[in-house]
Amino acid sequence: MDSLRIYNTLSREKETFVPLTPGEVRMYVCGMTVYDYCHIGHARVMVAFDLVQRWLRALGYRVTYVRNITDIDDKIIRRAVENGETIGALTDRFIRAMHEDADALGVARPDHEPRATRYIPQMLSMIDRLEHNGYAYQGTDGDVNFAVRKFANYGQLSGKSLEDLRAGERVTTNEAKADPLDFVLWKQAKADEPPESKWDSRWGHGRPGWHIECSAMACELLGERFDIHGGGQDLQFPHHENEIAQSEGASGAHFVNYWMHNGYIQIDNEKMSKSLGNFFTIREVLERFDAEVLRFFILRAHYRSPLNYSDVHLDDARAGLTRLYTALKDVEPDTGALDWNEAFAARFRAAMNDDFNTVVAVSALFELASEVNRTREPALARQLRGLGNLLGLLERDPRAFLQSAAGAQGAGEGLDAQAIEASIEARAAAKRAKNYAEADRIRGALLAAGVVLEDKPGGATEWRRA
Repeated sequence: MDSLRIYNTLSREKETFVPLTPGEVRMYVCGMTVYDYCHIGHARVMVAFDLVQRWLRALGYRVTYVRNITDIDDKIIRRAVENGETIGALTDRFIRAMHEDADALGVARPDHEPRATRYIPQMLSMIDRLEHNGYAYQGTDGDVNFAVRKFANYGQLSGKSLEDLRAGERVTTNEAKADPLDFVLWKQAKADEPPESKWDSRWGHGRPGWHIECSAMACELLGERFDIHGGGQDLQFPHHENEIAQSEGASGAHFVNYWMHNGYIQIDNEKMSKSLGNFFTIREVLERFDAEVLRFFILRAHYRSPLNYSDVHLDDARAGLTRLYTALKDVEPDTGALDWNEAFAARFRAAMNDDFNTVVAVSALFELASEVNRTREPALARQLRGLGNLLGLLERDPRAFLQSAAGAQGAGEGLDAQAIEASIEARAAAKRAKNYAEADRIRGALLAAGVVLEDKPGGATEWRRA
């Protein structure tokens, strides 16, 4: 196959992917902080890097995929106290919800899903090494901080200079720190915080800072140097910049070869934000749209591009996915293997190898669907389904998808499958009685309710949601 090229945020250009170990890929992605339900920004991260690991495996790589869970931080502590429940009960509940959302979206579980609270010893060990190497110090308030100016390459990922950062410093000077730019590695425990949020250390009782969590878990599970680190664009600075400083400050080794960041979710052209009131959880979206439609909506855009969420765009994604499933409805794919020499597959492969360009890959699927409709060739239907499967799409029975209500126009009319079948039988009876006006009325009523009828040769009638 053609060489895979990845846009590396660190170099700001596409690079030919060369793994550290031939045939193997080690990848870490920053996961969720579990104090609430996942929102559609989380959906984009999950789907984008699920796509990456799927394609890497399709290329024949042995992939070790790690996506962490942050189960201790200020928001989690505050929410647990507000709810009157333990931190463990809160985080367990939202981890279950996260898994339910990911499963609905067809997101495969990562090979490892470390929880921060289970890697405290590794975090303390890394902080100890940072202190020994001269990068960490304990402030007068008891917090242990990273001395940013002592790390020569700070700002390499974000392109921010120390001068720019200092000039843009808006946080009130913290007298306990040696420099306002320094960030916390170990937070001194507060007296009013629950006991389960505190761990013992030689710097006193406390808990880890957010940045050290990912550095410690990534290095423990993938080694001090690995291939790919991913996450949302919003994590590029300061989180990933701080991860580089900590990890390289502790080990002295280059941390990650390829940095990948997916773009923001926008709501009607504005960045999604709770403060703006344009915030949607995955669960809220799935009440109205099929989960595969949401996945397809995310994959139709390039992972690095901003993604504008709106009902109109979800409806358009539903129509597009309906078109692909409709092509498979009446043509049974043959059982052969995916043929990469076939023209549409070759175009799909070239697109995916060009920094996971799903925009072009999906366009190849649509062109292939048109050929399936024109030729009714089982081999082309096999190609369409097989390529779609590589994106986590087209894995259901076509009729089951086409008759599913979520996201279909008119779904709110309340017609379930049983009622639709009853109406179709009434229409058939009217036709047998030569009452064609009644038959037409029933067809029109179903169409108004978002149900399309298709009369087949031999007298059978099939239906799908509009």
